[in-house]
Amino acid sequence: MSGAALKPVAASRVQLTQLMQNEHANLSGNVHGGWIMKLCDEAGGLAALRHSQRQVVTVAIDSMTFQEPVRVGELLHLAARLTWVGRSSMEVLVTVEAENPLTGDRVRTNSAYMVYVGLDNRGRPAATPPLECETDEQKQRMEAGAQRQRDRLKRREMHHIDV
Repeated sequence: MSGAALKPVAASRVQLTQLMQNEHANLSGNVHGGWIMKLCDEAGGLAALRHSQRQVVTVAIDSMTFQEPVRVGELLHLAARLTWVGRSSMEVLVTVEAENPLTGDRVRTNSAYMVYVGLDNRGRPAATPPLECETDEQKQRMEAGAQRQRDRLKRREMHHIDV
């Protein structure tokens, strides 16, 4: 896909909403953090798939801090949008809000930057379309995403262990 046309951020945005039920609860009666992480990965993966129009795999999840609990009976809203694109890697920001469906009150519960790689038909990394930044905010997010990717690669080199 080298030389591919730019694709705007809006073209791959994803929004998911799911009712949190008893089957999603942990022993404390709140929604299990692992369940929320799974939904974040689904939303992020869908945004990366829509952008690249390829199968994608998750390669990194930056720190995910749970700021507020999510309770059974709340609606969980996940929003995913691309923030940076390299040759085959794509960074996606996923933000999560919990909504009390009786009052409509919403609270941000967590967010994370997640990195995906687009794959070709043989399962190898493949070029993805460049990201078109249409606003100053998107340009700033792209620059910050490029720096986060450089930092990830440095950390990977530092922790590389030959087996």
